[in-house]
Amino acid sequence: MTWSTPARGLIVAAALMVVVAGMQGAATLLGPILLAAFIAVVATPPLRLMRRYGTPKWVALLIIGFVLLDIGSLFALATTGAMEGFKNSLPSYQERLVLLSAQFGEWLEGLGMENSREAVPDILDPGLAMAYTRIFLSNIGGVFSTGLLVLFTVLFILLETAGMPAKLKAAFNPTAETEARIQKMLSSINRYMVIKSLASLATASLIWIWLWYLGIDFAILWALLAFLMNFVPFVGAILMAIPAVLVALVQTDIPTTLLVALGYLVVNTAIGSILEPRFMGKGLGISTLAVFLSLLFWGFVFGTVGVFLSVPLTMVLIIALDASPLTRPIAILLGPDIAQTPGSAEDAGSVDSDPAAQQAQGLLAQKRQDTQQGQ
Repeated sequence: MTWSTPARGLIVAAALMVVVAGMQGAATLLGPILLAAFIAVVATPPLRLMRRYGTPKWVALLIIGFVLLDIGSLFALATTGAMEGFKNSLPSYQERLVLLSAQFGEWLEGLGMENSREAVPDILDPGLAMAYTRIFLSNIGGVFSTGLLVLFTVLFILLETAGMPAKLKAAFNPTAETEARIQKMLSSINRYMVIKSLASLATASLIWIWLWYLGIDFAILWALLAFLMNFVPFVGAILMAIPAVLVALVQTDIPTTLLVALGYLVVNTAIGSILEPRFMGKGLGISTLAVFLSLLFWGFVFGTVGVFLSVPLTMVLIIALDASPLTRPIAILLGPDIAQTPGSAEDAGSVDSDPAAQQAQGLLAQKRQDTQQGQ
């Protein structure tokens, strides 16, 4: 306590760096466990529903296990078969892209831009684009390869779900406020994961129908990629479209390629910008900047799994930080915008009608009260 505030801040920062480095070093183990934990949160309501109607626990777990195994098997089979075909066709696609880049350079030279024929292949390297696509698909295949570990972890978590509240109460004796925070965290994650999964399924289905109608190769692979990338905020909508657009470019013509890009734009706008926010609510309780930074941070720590789970992990972090008066300011900074400005009745009315702003104002009031009590 005799140390200065900057010194204590440096110690805390150093401790956080050690924790982050430890999590990154154990990402191979922690990634599947986190994925299993979030899947278990989604599977808990069906388990409780079956138990409520008198289904034995082992029967309910067996049903959930078979459903998850079937879903994972379908994903793995479709992805493996399509990836093998894509890898076999990759050399021909690459040659076609090289030819198209050369033609594009000649067209630019015809417009008066000198040395375009040599510059375009260096700027738009087709081989590099295809190599990145192949590496990314291989990483997704690596996620599926740990599916059996994730499945068993989910089942063991669900097995302990019924007795976990009693164990936590006996071990830590949590207050009613703490139990309410835990329940709020679980319900928020469950709502987010369910709505996001349904939105991703709808996106993948519409993309597959559109690509199949246009006759694009490996439509099922690009649909599965759309399903997964829909969990990635901001950049997911762009990354899911790049491979399909490139394949359409080398397989068909310019009008068909534009139709493919237009289909992705319409689907992502209709589902990601209209339907999904309508069912998700006014917001996730996370600022836009925090969502973007969480994408970078959790991707750095846990790799591909961290990218997919960046939003729910940040939701858990905000709720955990809000539990302590010392860390509540950080939760406020990561939370939604505060609409109220001092001395503005109009802004005060807007705060009263905005649940996210009300929550933020409540956190600020609690922080001021804790500070006064400490003084």
